[in-house]
Amino acid sequence: MDFSDSPEEAAFRKEARAWLEDNVPSKEEFKGLDEVGQAKLWQKRKYDAGWACISWPKEFGGRGASPIENVIWNTEEAKYELPGAIFSIGQGMAAPTMMMWADDEAKARYLPKLASGEEVWCQLFSEPAGGSDLAALRTKAEKDGDEWVINGQKTWTSGAQYSDYGILVLRTDPSVPKHKGLTYFYIDMKAPGIEIKPIKQISGGANFNEVYFTDMRVSDSQRLGGEGQGWQVALTTLMNERASIGAGGGSVGVDSVFKLAQRVQIDGKPATQNAAVRARLADWYCQESGLKYTSWRALSALSRGETPGPENSIGKLVGASKAQDMASFAIDLQEMAGAIRDPKLSADAAMYQETFMAIPGLRIAGGTDEIMANIIAERVLGLPQDIRVDKGIPFSEIPTGA
Repeated sequence: MDFSDSPEEAAFRKEARAWLEDNVPSKEEFKGLDEVGQAKLWQKRKYDAGWACISWPKEFGGRGASPIENVIWNTEEAKYELPGAIFSIGQGMAAPTMMMWADDEAKARYLPKLASGEEVWCQLFSEPAGGSDLAALRTKAEKDGDEWVINGQKTWTSGAQYSDYGILVLRTDPSVPKHKGLTYFYIDMKAPGIEIKPIKQISGGANFNEVYFTDMRVSDSQRLGGEGQGWQVALTTLMNERASIGAGGGSVGVDSVFKLAQRVQIDGKPATQNAAVRARLADWYCQESGLKYTSWRALSALSRGETPGPENSIGKLVGASKAQDMASFAIDLQEMAGAIRDPKLSADAAMYQETFMAIPGLRIAGGTDEIMANIIAERVLGLPQDIRVDKGIPFSEIPTGA
């Protein structure tokens, strides 16, 4: 593996670093703006200077940068605490799907405004009765002339309350097996017939939502792919979703837990002198190193112009559970103080408490741990598939209860 920049990459990094140093907004510029407003300010500034979505083609608002240049930019931008999470679904999941499946007119209309941050997108996939089985969805669309009439419910929709548009998979033919009767659309989230209800989360936030459709109409021109081809289109979104989510885990890492263990005491000595604590830290150090070097292999492939292999699949599966374990352990190290979740009072601004309550969502988003393990087992290791008792059965004939 070669992790050093080529001369061209070094020049690009220098250019990106210099622009960021001169243009990252100050706290005063963000003052008075909510998270959405701050993110839009920063995204528009990047867009106007040619630093937004840099790997996208120029006609869509990017600059046609190479994959490794995109990695370099993301690495340099990540050194600053900047807003932008509200665009992750639109730019990381909806946009690649639109690029592959939308017509030229739709690409020209929607992609530049996605890149500039003018419009925010969400993803309407999960349903209450479907669990991790996306193909089990029941929200239906019925054809009426040049329009489709939508009825049903989606859940766990991140950012629906402030999104302008959304990508949506629907059941359009229940008489065929579940994967074959789906059709994919993009919709206006402000259209009549849509009701959005935020879900209060244990972390205190309300980013997830329930979305209800009652006779909501969408034009057939907003269909991506053919009728019944929704599963193939959805796979495009899902592959980009898992790459976008990545290892996750926020800022909780071995270094932060180690520094905490140096400050707290067990039996009158720093916790780092306790054998059990040292063993746990060593274990997580090995996991974190494995993830780091696995991702570096992917970066080396990008630098050579190659397509990375399946190694990226393990990042989300290992990283999210590792972060949850470390956050839980850090809370335990604080003893009774670990029950306090107050940024002004808790160690490291309550980072461990926040992570512990938020990270279970990451272990579900983009495919649960069990789904990811199955994908790795079947598609990477070549192990036999799980038994699927509904395989080949028309969706309308699948039992739904006792």
